[in-house]
Amino acid sequence: MIERFLKQTSFTSQEDYKKHLEFIIPDHFNFAYDVMDCWAEEAPDKLALLWTNDDGECIRFSFRDIKEQSDRAAAYFMSLGIGRGDMVMLILKRRYEFWIAMLALHKIGAVAIPATHMLTTHDIVYRNNRAGVKAIICAGEEYIMQQVVGSKAESPTLQTLVSIGPKQAEGFHDWHKEWNDAPAFVRPEKNDNSDTMLMYFTSGTSGEPKMVAHDFLYAMGHLTTGVYWHNLSSDSIHLTVADTGWGKAVWGKFYGQWFAGAAVFVFDHEKFTADKILRQIERYRITSFCAPPTVYRFLIHEDFSNYDLSSLRYCCTAGEALNPAVFDKFKQLTGISLMEGFGQTETTMTLGTMPWTKPKPGSMGLPNPQYDIDLIKPDGTPCEDGEKGEIVVRAGADKPVGLFKYYYRDEELTQNVWHDGLYHTGDVAWRDEDGYYWFEGRIDDVIKSSGYRIGPFEVESALMTHPAVVECAITGVPDEIRGMVVKATIVLHNDWKRKAGDELVKELQNHVKHVTAPYKYPRIIEFVDELPKTISGKIRRVEIREKDNKK
Repeated sequence: MIERFLKQTSFTSQEDYKKHLEFIIPDHFNFAYDVMDCWAEEAPDKLALLWTNDDGECIRFSFRDIKEQSDRAAAYFMSLGIGRGDMVMLILKRRYEFWIAMLALHKIGAVAIPATHMLTTHDIVYRNNRAGVKAIICAGEEYIMQQVVGSKAESPTLQTLVSIGPKQAEGFHDWHKEWNDAPAFVRPEKNDNSDTMLMYFTSGTSGEPKMVAHDFLYAMGHLTTGVYWHNLSSDSIHLTVADTGWGKAVWGKFYGQWFAGAAVFVFDHEKFTADKILRQIERYRITSFCAPPTVYRFLIHEDFSNYDLSSLRYCCTAGEALNPAVFDKFKQLTGISLMEGFGQTETTMTLGTMPWTKPKPGSMGLPNPQYDIDLIKPDGTPCEDGEKGEIVVRAGADKPVGLFKYYYRDEELTQNVWHDGLYHTGDVAWRDEDGYYWFEGRIDDVIKSSGYRIGPFEVESALMTHPAVVECAITGVPDEIRGMVVKATIVLHNDWKRKAGDELVKELQNHVKHVTAPYKYPRIIEFVDELPKTISGKIRRVEIREKDNKK
């Protein structure tokens, strides 16, 4: 499959990869037709999607099944008046219909807008009106349907509501009752590569969510994500822990994985526990696994001797920086090195640790040659090795495959981050002498204290090496003398919670002083039961800062 889209398909080194990665870009590329329907023709009985849930239900979809059902769904959506360029919001949790609906919308040329099931009526109204949403396809659950119905009166563009069940309500089309009556699917007019295919409202660590618009080549941009970073092949069964409402779902359980011909494993669960995930890996013989560092931080506190994880061959992580202590513990428990990657809702994987490179615990890895990556100082000049700067993508006349088009309906915001041939990620890092990048934090997260610039991640990593700490967040607190001082908000391991107090505060402060430069130690420590996070699992340091500023 991938030989249709790459001039060279296997690589032996980073130098080989950098020199020879080159896409073959067809006119009118459409992932649903050019990849999924081709798999259905070449390997119709091959397992494509393995879905299970908390109740133990299990459904297996071959590539033939996926084609037939996405064709039927496309015809059904068209019978409801959904066409090319129409905005369609998907609130489908981890229900298998998400994968069918996405491909169906691609086939029509409509714009898919995945959204989390946690949205309130206010959130949905905001999204409907900012994007001009025409239809919402949602899981038939009481809370979700109430919020969707509540949004209608204030959403003039919203015309069509569809429920996939189990509940139905007045005003909703019943997907499973109606879709069999749709006419035979006839492919409509072909899309252009530059057409908008997918749009995400970013999870928003600060400010209102932005609308990130991706074209049809975005799917191709994830070929490297699945085939090389995840190291997948047609005999892989891959599990990425991700809700379908955020971008990591298409990073980890859609485009790149199906480019490789792998089976995508979906565990439709209501509440995450480390035990549940490990039991799925054991039961379904998962070979490849990807999750944010938050998940690994909980996994390593389980007794791995209680699980048979012998099928597991490869593991990756992304979403936020990985603490080296977590890398080391997971390697000790499984013998598997965690391969880190970095990217944003606006990109595919821009930095990563590939199979032919040696991981450095805590490093984001090396640049993906799909993008021209650099580090720049505040004055716009390039950083030398060892200097901290903002990660940027150099984008000339030809936009890199996978980079977003723009922030929809917000030219000013687009210009703020994409100008003078550079896309500014807003993330700060430094590069070592081997070319590996090391995350420091968001530009707004960097703490300036007594003349020092302190990245939150370096302090968090130091704290994570103490056995008391499950996870933590570092923020700056205003101080009359130092400008800012470092604060640590910490979730303790259950065995340490009874010890929370001044003595443990002092112990943790001294621990940081010994692990990293003493000036970085947290002068303020607060113990909490949980950290505020986005739906994608990223820590909302901005929420901690806002709370502190109100005190």
